[in-house]
Amino acid sequence: MLPIERQKQILTWLTEEGTLSITEISKRLNVSEMTVYRDIKPLLEEKKINKTSGGISLASNSTVSPYSCSYCLKELNNRHPMQIITNQQVVEQFCCPHCGLLRYKDIEKNVSQIICRDFLQNTTTSAKLAYFLLDADFNLNCCQPQVLTFDSLRYAEQFQKGFGGTILRFEQAVDKVSKRMNGDNDCGCHK
Repeated sequence: MLPIERQKQILTWLTEEGTLSITEISKRLNVSEMTVYRDIKPLLEEKKINKTSGGISLASNSTVSPYSCSYCLKELNNRHPMQIITNQQVVEQFCCPHCGLLRYKDIEKNVSQIICRDFLQNTTTSAKLAYFLLDADFNLNCCQPQVLTFDSLRYAEQFQKGFGGTILRFEQAVDKVSKRMNGDNDCGCHK
């Protein structure tokens, strides 16, 4: 596992559990405590986490920088972002629907709302009501497989006519992206 993947996992655990000891992280990741300290150093510098006695916790202001994706840590893309609001009212921001769908799959039972933006109209909608276009021939230089969101089937179909791809509903999109990622270790979610 790469350091960025371990950092992402640590942030996920902290979101779910609040605090963790260095020893517990070391055991879960099957790495030395020194490796854990190296992994958390950038998170401390970016003020994403705080040191506690014997461990770490999420920074009180937010889980990650307001300018980076909670999943892949890339800079947020204002063209097609996604947000998850957890049952604990924690807001997670994602650079694209690809990352939002993967994160949803990870914490589905803890999600209060998942919100996305229509790709063409720039309006906000519930992701559970949206239409998702996978693999369109329209490169946004973001995470792969690329996912675009539309709040109406008509707009999704019009875009599909010009750029191809497959239109899916929310649950189908979650499953498809997750299955594709499990079959391919390089999701394109790297800095």
